[in-house]
Amino acid sequence: DPFSLDVIHEKLWREIGDQAATIAAIDGALHDLIGKLLGVPVWRLLGLNRAAMPLTSFTIGIDDLDAVAAKTREAAAYPVLKIKVGTPDDEAILGAIRGAAPDKTVRVDANCGWAPEVAMDRLRCMARFGVEFVEQPCKPEHVDAMRAMRDAKILPIMADESCVREADVVRCAGSFDSINIKLSKCGGIRPALRMIHAARLLGLRIMLGCMVETSVGISAALQLAPLVDYLDLDGHLLLADDPFEGLGGDGGRLVLSDRPGLGVRARGGQ
Repeated sequence: DPFSLDVIHEKLWREIGDQAATIAAIDGALHDLIGKLLGVPVWRLLGLNRAAMPLTSFTIGIDDLDAVAAKTREAAAYPVLKIKVGTPDDEAILGAIRGAAPDKTVRVDANCGWAPEVAMDRLRCMARFGVEFVEQPCKPEHVDAMRAMRDAKILPIMADESCVREADVVRCAGSFDSINIKLSKCGGIRPALRMIHAARLLGLRIMLGCMVETSVGISAALQLAPLVDYLDLDGHLLLADDPFEGLGGDGGRLVLSDRPGLGVRARGGQ
């Protein structure tokens, strides 16, 4: 019974609890099937308004400075950029970004790359470049360092690796301003929805993130987009060949489909 989502999830976590991405795939397939059986898109099934959706960021990965500047210029159509940092060259990277895109909204993701003893200085450096927020500056075990950065209020601090599953949301409340939820890590739409509600109760802002994924994974996350503050759902845009279609939009604005379920299909398929 595809409608018995909680029962199915309980069984999946009990039997393959170390395979969250597989659980997320099954969860997405179940939501897609439910939508098709009822003849409605998942976002409508959840009672959401697709007009109220933030723009997605576009990721610029770590590279030499000339390549970073070139990739930034190539991303001219995207008004929000997410910059990977966490190297000794962070200041130079942001300088290259701002040289190519002086006025764009810029977010940085350190991917646990800052040691606690230098993290505050790096944070002040990012602030000088007008960064919107910093994602996961230190490793999850460096709780005190990230709490100190949050309390300093230099820039908002977002949890990523520190917030993987539902139980992590409460632990993040005292150390972060916001959390990044990835369906492939938390197990899909059903647990992500609970994480969103818990984060709101705790006063946390929310971003939906992704891995490098096809439009199937991105569309599953996008169903929840009207509930969050930020999107980082560009995984399908980084693929040379996405075998699925159905996600509309351009310039950082993703558009949910009116088709039942997740709204995507195999190219050339039904």
